[in-house]
Amino acid sequence: MEFPLLVLRNLTRHPLRSLLTVGSLAIALFLFCTLRSVITTLEAGLAAASAQRMVVQSTVSLFVGLPPTYQARIEQVPGVESTCKWQWFGALYNDVPFSQFAVDSERLPALFEKEMELAQGSYDAWERNVIGCVVGEGLANQFRWGIGDRIPLIGVFFPHPDGADVAWEFEVEAIYRPLVRNFSGHGMFFHWDYFDRTLKAGGTPPRVGAYYLKLEPTADPASVSAAVDELFAAGPQRVQTAPEAQFQAQFVSMFGNIPFFLTAIGGGVLAAILLACVNTMLLTARDQTRDLGVLKALGFGDGRAFGLLIAQALTLCGLGGALGVGLALLAQDGIAAALGGSFPGFAVAPRTVRLGLGIAVALGLVSGAFPAWRAGRLRVVDALGARE
Repeated sequence: MEFPLLVLRNLTRHPLRSLLTVGSLAIALFLFCTLRSVITTLEAGLAAASAQRMVVQSTVSLFVGLPPTYQARIEQVPGVESTCKWQWFGALYNDVPFSQFAVDSERLPALFEKEMELAQGSYDAWERNVIGCVVGEGLANQFRWGIGDRIPLIGVFFPHPDGADVAWEFEVEAIYRPLVRNFSGHGMFFHWDYFDRTLKAGGTPPRVGAYYLKLEPTADPASVSAAVDELFAAGPQRVQTAPEAQFQAQFVSMFGNIPFFLTAIGGGVLAAILLACVNTMLLTARDQTRDLGVLKALGFGDGRAFGLLIAQALTLCGLGGALGVGLALLAQDGIAAALGGSFPGFAVAPRTVRLGLGIAVALGLVSGAFPAWRAGRLRVVDALGARE
């Protein structure tokens, strides 16, 4: 009998056991690839951050605002081409949170010209409407918003001055499309002036969460950072100027050590499935003891007996791994939509696919090594005398 057919016949001797093993491996590799993809998505976002953008924030905390008067002084620093106020809003739409930012509307398009483009509406219409806003395609699709729709948001961190239950009213004037995967399509931008006037009317002058800086092409980021920090060294609020990638890394770190947490979960899943695979191969080898004795009596060498058990383990783990990685690839768009703006650009990278398949092969080799070694050393007399 041909070697591949012999492998297939042995695996189908207990079809339920084989199917359960393949299914367990598929689930484990699906979870591993998905968790790993969250990490690679974070890494890709940091790597894609522009070197020509910097962020100025308080040295105390991202939640300690800066005076609006800082903007004009920052723009006088050599190497700074433009600035843009950036204030996280943190409101709810029908009790659902998403990202909203109060910005300098006239400066935002140039700041992110390589990351976003308008799919519908216009910036001019946004400029003319004080309660106008620009929303991402993903957000518009999620809530079925269109141009001209009114959006009532209930402020959590910035309640409306007329009452906590009074909604801030916005009107969709444009819908943007991300040009790069790491730029969220689930964001909303609205006028700083609207934010400023509304809070001042309630007697609470707002402060700026951060300033985004766009540098001149020839500017040295380190020199600009030092100059801005020195400018406000004496207060009234000291600042910290950092490249966009460092700012994003700090923002991600607010959720804790996500990469370590996800890696630990993925490692635990793989360790558990390895034990299951070892158990399956031990049972498989025990069931085939007499068959191996007969084969050896007919001239089946020790090396071929070893290879038979290894081939069975690799086949089981390979099938489970391929199925798990395939499921991760099929599910990536749905997972990306579910994650929304939390992890923009979620995707299963090619290196994650290769790693998942490599792990499946490694699981096959490790789980089949000991049973295969025993099969290679098995004596014909002992094998034929074994009980079923």
